[in-house]
Amino acid sequence: MGMTRLSVNINKIATIRNARGGNMPDVEKAAVDCERFGAQGITVHPRPDERHIRYSDVRAIRPTVKTEFNIEGNPIPSFIDLVMEVVPDQVTLVPDAHDAITSNQGWNTLENREFLTDICARFKSRGIRTSIFIDPDPIMAEGAKACGCDRVELYTADYAAQFPLGPEKAIEPYLRTAESVRDIGLGLNAGHDLNLDNLGYFIRTIPWTDEVSIGHAIICDALYMGLEATIQAYLSEIKNF
Repeated sequence: MGMTRLSVNINKIATIRNARGGNMPDVEKAAVDCERFGAQGITVHPRPDERHIRYSDVRAIRPTVKTEFNIEGNPIPSFIDLVMEVVPDQVTLVPDAHDAITSNQGWNTLENREFLTDICARFKSRGIRTSIFIDPDPIMAEGAKACGCDRVELYTADYAAQFPLGPEKAIEPYLRTAESVRDIGLGLNAGHDLNLDNLGYFIRTIPWTDEVSIGHAIICDALYMGLEATIQAYLSEIKNF
């Protein structure tokens, strides 16, 4: 069982830049710095309105990433073209609406099987590892397997919301689904609202998690702790299980 990898989502850095215009903060430099500070991957989530990461950012960042580059998003035609052009290490398929503030649900892999199967085949033809974003439901995991993906990413917003009320109850559906994912031979990623309070418990309970993708909480913590110290703190949470 390998160590869980930390992929830092740098969308929020682009949001700050876009709020003022210009190139401050520098998103490309941020990606390089995150890796230098210990991140084992960089995640970006370009949206059609480009309100944070832009398609041009994705093209510019790709050559600078030396660890793992993960592009996530809804596989609309422009997104598919971008991924096929840039060829990241991993693409994560997320069913977010064009006007969603943030991702808010996983795929119904049964109802969307034909569509997702085609998308997975296209990306895998370029050697890109494919991951499907799902809610914690073993049936959705089995549906994802049928679509031909390599991994699933568990949408952890509900875990984060329920964690303060009781960690064991909060993680129960995730553990059950993660066990199913392992049994059917898929890799396991997780992301959304993971932070320094709830990350360690998640990894200790589900240590076969391959990767966590974290952005918002890291940037929030970095306002007080600094980016390097924050990334190191998250790595410590992952390692201390």
